[in-house]
Amino acid sequence: MSKKLHISLILSNLVASKLLNINHRMHNLYTKFVKILEICKEFSENLVNECGNIPRRGQVPKFSDLEVVALSLAAESESIDSENWLFEYKLQEYKDKIPNLISRRQFNDRRKTTAGLCEEIRKRISHKMDGGEEIFFVDSKPIPVCRVARGKRCKMGRFCEYSQAPDFGFCASQNTYYLGYKLHAVCGVSGVIHSYDLSKASVHDLKFSNDIKNSYHNCYFYGDKGYIGADVQLDLFETAHIRLECPYRLNQKNWRPTFIPLAKARKRIETLFSQLTDQFLVIRNYAKITNGLFARIIGKISALTILQYVNFINNKPIGRVKYALN
Repeated sequence: MSKKLHISLILSNLVASKLLNINHRMHNLYTKFVKILEICKEFSENLVNECGNIPRRGQVPKFSDLEVVALSLAAESESIDSENWLFEYKLQEYKDKIPNLISRRQFNDRRKTTAGLCEEIRKRISHKMDGGEEIFFVDSKPIPVCRVARGKRCKMGRFCEYSQAPDFGFCASQNTYYLGYKLHAVCGVSGVIHSYDLSKASVHDLKFSNDIKNSYHNCYFYGDKGYIGADVQLDLFETAHIRLECPYRLNQKNWRPTFIPLAKARKRIETLFSQLTDQFLVIRNYAKITNGLFARIIGKISALTILQYVNFINNKPIGRVKYALN
C-alpha cells in the first residue's frame, strides 16, 4: 500500500512540474513577443509608418506588420515551428492581451510578405553590433526538404517556381546525399551573421565566394577546404582586395599545417549553425512552397540575431542565446 502511495505521489509531482513548465513557457512567449516588438520598433525607422505597417494601398490592418514580425521571431526563439500548435494552444491564453490577433492563415500569408522587412531589421541590428570588422568566416550548411527516396515526388517549386526548386546535393562533412538547398553564411569574429544566401544543393561553395566581392572589400575571409580555388582566391584579391584563406589538403602542393588560432576562430560559425539546428530547428521545416521556406529561414536567422542583440545591450556573451530573454 505504501509503495502504491509513493508511486502516486511521484506521478502527481511530475504532472505538477509539467504544468508549471508549460505555464512558464506560455509566459515566456508573451514576454518575448513584447520585448522583440520593442526592438523591432527601434530599428524600423523609415521602413514602416506610424501604425507599424509597410506603406501600401488598401485597408490598414489592425495587427501591424511589425507585430507579425515580432510574433514570428518570438515563436522561433521558443522553438515553435508548427503554426497550428502556436495558434491552437500557445496563443489561446493571450487573446485578451493581443486583441487584434489574426488567424493562422492570415499569419502564414503575411509572414511571407513581411520577410523583407524582417531581413532589413536584422541587417540593421547586426551592423550595430559589429559594423566595422575586417575578419570574416564563411561556411555552408545543407537544408534538406525531404528524404532522398521521396526526392522525385517532391512538388516544391515544380509548378510556378521551377527556377527556385530544390535540387540534389552532397554534404561532404556528413558523407550523405540530400534534396534541398544550401545555406551560405558569413559571420564576424564576434559571432554575428552579417550576410547569408540560399542556393540549390548542387551549387558549389566557390559560387558563393564569387558573390562576396560585391558586398565586401579590403578584408580577410577564412573558409574550410570547400573554398579552395586558386583562380577564385586571385580574383577576389585583385577585384576587391579580399584575402581568402583556406586550410591545405594533404595532397596539395606547398602543403603547410593549419594555423591553430585560425582553426579555433572558425568554430564561431560552426557554433552558429549548431544553434540554428538545435534551438531554431532550421533543418526541420513544414513549408509547402519555396517562399514559405525562405520566409522561415529568414525568421530563424533574425530571431538568432535579436537574441544576440539582447545579450549585447545587457553586457552578456552574445553567444548564449538560449536564455537571453528568460
